[in-house]
Amino acid sequence: MREFDDWVRKTAKENILAIEDHLTADVIFFYGPIYPSLEKKFRDFIEQLKSDNSARNRLAVILDSPGGSAETVEKLVHIVRYHYDEVFFVIPDEAMSAGTIFALSGDRIYMDYTSSLGPIDPQVYNGKEWVPALGYLDQVEKMLSKSAKKELTDAELVILQNLDLAMLSRYEQAKNLTGTLLKEWLVEYKFRDWVVHESDTAKKGQLVTREEKEERAENIANLLSDNKLWHSHGRKIGLRTLQDVLQLKIEDFSNDEPFRKKVRTYTEFITDYLTRHGIQSFLHNRVFF
Repeated sequence: MREFDDWVRKTAKENILAIEDHLTADVIFFYGPIYPSLEKKFRDFIEQLKSDNSARNRLAVILDSPGGSAETVEKLVHIVRYHYDEVFFVIPDEAMSAGTIFALSGDRIYMDYTSSLGPIDPQVYNGKEWVPALGYLDQVEKMLSKSAKKELTDAELVILQNLDLAMLSRYEQAKNLTGTLLKEWLVEYKFRDWVVHESDTAKKGQLVTREEKEERAENIANLLSDNKLWHSHGRKIGLRTLQDVLQLKIEDFSNDEPFRKKVRTYTEFITDYLTRHGIQSFLHNRVFF
């Protein structure tokens, strides 16, 4: 068994080094949910990588996550931005909810035709489990609207009367935080190199103002948090929708066979190993397994 584990480590390191060479970046693999207990482990993980003699000023995060806590994402972004000038995200499969927020803090996002991001419905711990905040807020809004029209049923009235106002406040705060972080990071990082208009024919060639960046960022944040548009917290938003509907610039590696092969060889090898061992949260880089 020890020989097998040593072989897995050796193969994983060889594969991640190949991606590092391709992107000219330090590369990490972040797999699993994003919850507060990860913050110190992630800090130590990044510091260990950065202390290596061959460390670079660019980081590429290969991200596969169902989501989690927006507050934790904020801390993770602060950690990587303290150590790296440029941060890329590579999405081989999916980065949902808080994973989407994390990905949108990058300077570039790499996806292929099978990759997905998701709606940004923040997760809040209610004392028993992590629940999507926007779903609760939407239902309360519907009941309040029905109440104003005197259409509220007796059962709905009981539900409203028994709502925990403190928890509703937390849901509202989580929603506001998510939008604020997304708009801030899009303007500061993702739109950093957006200097002139390229797709708008009326403005093509003109300089992009900060106000225009902020307007685009707010539009993206609003669209990603619109449950009426996506209908489901687990909706997978693919490359074309991100480009055409949200007007996000995505680095499409669908037809970049050398890079796509390196990413798939590495991630499928690692995720198969994790699945076989029932591991749900995992960090890897060239010096840490």
